[in-house]
Amino acid sequence: MGDVLAFPSRPESRPAPEPHQAAEPLWREAVGRELREERRAAERTLADVAGRAGVSTQYLSEVERGLKEPSSEILGAVAGALGLRLVDLTSRVTRRLARIAGPVCLAA
Repeated sequence: MGDVLAFPSRPESRPAPEPHQAAEPLWREAVGRELREERRAAERTLADVAGRAGVSTQYLSEVERGLKEPSSEILGAVAGALGLRLVDLTSRVTRRLARIAGPVCLAA
């Protein structure tokens, strides 16, 4: 017969961070964290916010944990349910990522 070949290992979804640098979070993780912090600061439940946004509690939970990549319509609905405009949410997330990421080093 033929030779048995090993499957190549799966590439990482993100490159490993440098030892001195923390991994940059994904957009969905930063958005989820911002939504969760806003919801908790307002002392609102997942069920309350999900109901007002027109999404399931399970889905909102997954968005908050950074497991789902929500559409702009979903983000707008959830932000609105929390009393935020979409631009406010995206600005907060951008500032959060800028603080974490630091300067970009481009290899030549």
